[in-house]
Amino acid sequence: MTAEHERLQECRQDVAPWKKWGPYLSERQWGTVREDYSESGNAWDYFSHDQARSRAYRWGEDGLAGLSDDHQRLCFALALWNGNDPILKERLFGLTNSESNHGEDVKEYYFYLDSTPTHSYMKYLYKYPQARFPYEQLVEVSRGRSRQEQEYELLDTGVFDNDRYFDVFVEYAKQSPDNILIQITIHNRGPAAATLHVLPTIWFRNQWSWAQASDRPVLQEIAGNETASIIHASESRIGERYLFCAGAPRLLFTENETNTQRIFGVANRTPFVKDGINNFIVHGEGGAVNPQQVGTKASAHYQLTIASGSSQVIQLRLTDLAPADLPRSNGKPGAAFGNGFDECLAARRRECDDFYAEITPARLTADEALVMRQALAGMLWSKQFYHYDVDKWLEERGSDPFKPTRKVAPRNDHWHHMYNGDVISMPDKWEYPWYAAWDLAFHVLALTLVDPDFGKSQLKLMLRERYMHPNGQIPAYEWNFGDVNPPVHAWATIFTYRMGRGVDDDGDRDWLKSCFQKLLLNFTWWVNRKDRFGRNVFDGGFLGLDNIGVFDRSAPLPTGGYLEQADGTAWMALFCQNMLDIAAELAMTDADYADMALKFVEHFLWIASAMGHVGGEAGMWDEEDGFYYDVLRLPDGGAQRLKVRSMVGLLPLCATTVFDGKLLAKYPEVGERLHWFLESRPELCTSIHDPRRPGVAGRRLASILDETRLR
Repeated sequence: MTAEHERLQECRQDVAPWKKWGPYLSERQWGTVREDYSESGNAWDYFSHDQARSRAYRWGEDGLAGLSDDHQRLCFALALWNGNDPILKERLFGLTNSESNHGEDVKEYYFYLDSTPTHSYMKYLYKYPQARFPYEQLVEVSRGRSRQEQEYELLDTGVFDNDRYFDVFVEYAKQSPDNILIQITIHNRGPAAATLHVLPTIWFRNQWSWAQASDRPVLQEIAGNETASIIHASESRIGERYLFCAGAPRLLFTENETNTQRIFGVANRTPFVKDGINNFIVHGEGGAVNPQQVGTKASAHYQLTIASGSSQVIQLRLTDLAPADLPRSNGKPGAAFGNGFDECLAARRRECDDFYAEITPARLTADEALVMRQALAGMLWSKQFYHYDVDKWLEERGSDPFKPTRKVAPRNDHWHHMYNGDVISMPDKWEYPWYAAWDLAFHVLALTLVDPDFGKSQLKLMLRERYMHPNGQIPAYEWNFGDVNPPVHAWATIFTYRMGRGVDDDGDRDWLKSCFQKLLLNFTWWVNRKDRFGRNVFDGGFLGLDNIGVFDRSAPLPTGGYLEQADGTAWMALFCQNMLDIAAELAMTDADYADMALKFVEHFLWIASAMGHVGGEAGMWDEEDGFYYDVLRLPDGGAQRLKVRSMVGLLPLCATTVFDGKLLAKYPEVGERLHWFLESRPELCTSIHDPRRPGVAGRRLASILDETRLR
């Protein structure tokens, strides 16, 4: 067992909280629904990138190469200044939906290079130009381009010409769960010496401005020595923390409070505000930082001049050990840095190598193994603490659903039960810094390769009462929790369970059983809400694929009527197969689930048959084309297929599952009841594969397409 596997086991057994600290900071909190309190619901414009340096967030924090605890109370990230930019580089820049010709897009170059699942070791790379960052140019040129033109990228601006940029590598290594080593290595790739201001920054998420009884945390400088400056952090729930900064740099303090004068034209309630360090460094405003060396946001200021082709290193340590205790923890006096630091960092790198060597298939080439490793590192870096109390958010915007004088909310007013406050895998921490439930179902399969416990917890999280709607719907994403995404949660559940059985022969049946109960609620929601007339054909609207149709299938049709969706119906056929698969697995040790398995066999047959039969000449299957299409049902009773060849017509191929026959062998009466069902309804199998036909080793196939239609 590798050292990282031992750490995972210690987490599982609650021996040591190795996952307490991780890359849980977002890369874009501005422009999100959570921070939007506008009347129109235009989240992008209500809270902009330009405001982000000056305006305190309500629901989360963002930063460059960031780290935080698992409730994002205390945050750490990097700030940079090349001496030419109009602002500190504290967060990634990108274009909003209205600024770019192809929608929102980050305009930076950064790379997730490595990570273990407990984040005992992580590595990140950011490429920072030495010339002025072209903020205005990127916006102006992009706005002037049509949708038929290519996007205007950062590289197109020429800001990286002649390799005039810095490579900024950030590494994290945990000596213990609460003792974190940080090493920043800056390479000058340009042809001449260049100066860079590096500001490792620590701050508290602002909770005190909104909570009536929230204790205000504090950061303050305490006595260090000629080798290190020290920031002491104190907060009631996380306790005491210390940031040791090697080289004794100057420490700068301000408050994580909105600069209301700049944002709203209203006098500040404190002279020290969120952009105070920015104003001190960039504009030379000496009064912008607190001379008392106290606040809720602080930076260590390193000013480096780096020769061409050379590099310099900055070391820090974030720990729960006070200065008096730290030397003893390292076995030698004054060892916040030095050999003990270097040896631990080197050990964590080796342990990361050992971990990936253990889980990487031997058949992969060295290059393929690196691709797999960095891909998994990207998944692990994309964890984020996601905080959104929808009821509180509605109340704060005057849209409390239980008040008669409420204002209409632009979105999510039917989801007031939701309280989200968890570390969740994001599709992308800049482009999509909010979870999407059906994306998450796919993320889990990759994450389970490195951390089965985290993968299973993510699937179960979406089924908890704080997430799942009381009616059984799984939330989609914050732009519209009530939107409809493909029902792939059951597929991910049985897939994840089987991946676990490769490690544990018994599998986690308790987890599988718990998920199955909640998935029954979700299945019932689909049947009651999306099978409009009880004919086993489904609509659903958007269904998660942005470019799948030529019009918005979630919007009312201009013709009136409704749309029977080939993909929505196929997804439901697959949902039935997945629920059957889970029930069959659980029935191996609990006979009560055998009846549930039969129920889902029958429901699958109804749906599969409906795809070929419903509507006669205007059914989803087109015999002449050999393809499935959506069907438009008009108010006058007419119908027509929408003959657009897209993924819509291919998704029925996905509704295919092979069963090993163990259920029928253990419960012959189930087979007898299924045989009777099909004998009494022979029409169900006339256009689909007959599930009674055995295959190799007695296997059975559930498939919408029979062999003739498939060919």
